[in-house]
Amino acid sequence: MTRIDIDGAIRLHNHWRRQFINAFAGGNYADMPLSEHRGCTLASTLKDIADAVIETADYQQLVAIHDHFHALANDIVELSNNGLGDAADLLLPELNEASHQLVGQLDKLRTALTPK
Repeated sequence: MTRIDIDGAIRLHNHWRRQFINAFAGGNYADMPLSEHRGCTLASTLKDIADAVIETADYQQLVAIHDHFHALANDIVELSNNGLGDAADLLLPELNEASHQLVGQLDKLRTALTPK
């Protein structure tokens, strides 16, 4: 079985989240790819995890949380681009919560993937 670097996956996710938050705060995220994992390098790790766990319920939950995280990021950009920056700001706590859930789910999968 391929060894999955969960810590690396968490680092990739946190790096992307920090880039997004910094870009959003600076207002220069117009060219930052946000959807369909174009800018998120965690997507390749998710594929490796899928190969390792044969898409269990835990994996499906991870993908759902990951997709929700990126949907929120897209909503934040859309709202901000449409002059609704205050509404976009209100989604930042939800984005952070989705981020914490994603890391928690990766930790859960780490346990499932650890040889006994």
